[in-house]
Amino acid sequence: QDSTASLMMVVTNLTDDGFSAELGRTVLTDENVQNTMLNNIISTAQQIGYKDIHFDFEFLPPEMAEDYNNFLRKAKQRLRQEGLLISTALAPKTSAEQEGAWYEAHDYGAHGEIVDFVVLMTYEWGYSGGPPMAVSPIGPVREVVEYALTEMPAEKIFLGQNLYGYDWTLPYVEGGEFAKAISPQQAIQLARENNVAIEYDEEAQAPFFFYQDGEGKRHEVWFEDARSIQRKFDLVKELGLKGVSYWKLGLSFPQNWTLIEGQFNVEKLE
Repeated sequence: QDSTASLMMVVTNLTDDGFSAELGRTVLTDENVQNTMLNNIISTAQQIGYKDIHFDFEFLPPEMAEDYNNFLRKAKQRLRQEGLLISTALAPKTSAEQEGAWYEAHDYGAHGEIVDFVVLMTYEWGYSGGPPMAVSPIGPVREVVEYALTEMPAEKIFLGQNLYGYDWTLPYVEGGEFAKAISPQQAIQLARENNVAIEYDEEAQAPFFFYQDGEGKRHEVWFEDARSIQRKFDLVKELGLKGVSYWKLGLSFPQNWTLIEGQFNVEKLE
């Protein structure tokens, strides 16, 4: 029986200590490593039935942009021969000159030209180590998409969307306690248990609330709900993007899936 989902294999430079620039450098500069890796990717894909190979190389050494592009060109050639698609995850840039370890080695123009589709990582403005704010505020999300559209066609772009929120313990101190990731459903439950009203930030188009824990500490929570997701869906439709890509599954957010069914024709990737 035909399954309703197509499998994507994610290939990344993630180690136990986080994204490794050195591992990235090795993969992008050593031909033998590349050939072995591509052989292994192809045999695993054929064995298990993956349709797409998704490269998520993050925090690469900044000077490696062209090495990454060349690796993708090579991977594309090999994967295409085997009937496989190739895609990449791109850090949320608003210009080609954007500085910073996450951004510099990601060349939007080249990726747009080489791969079958990209996933824009349009989330983590509010992140576990940073100050409390919306995880994917609509203004910054739109800016990234608008920049991407100057570098590649809309039908190659998937909007990255978070399926989680964060719970910050206040006061926020840089380098202090990390915010805790929670599912949208847990966020609603938390507001209910603490009998506090959920507010909505019109500018960010995201819900948030405050509560006090058993130890008397004040918390600030930002998450996603039907309204905030609807704004992102509106953006996808307005700009004619290919679709939405979620990070990450396993967190309860029933409203999201109901909305998708009502608004999009979900197609299986062949």
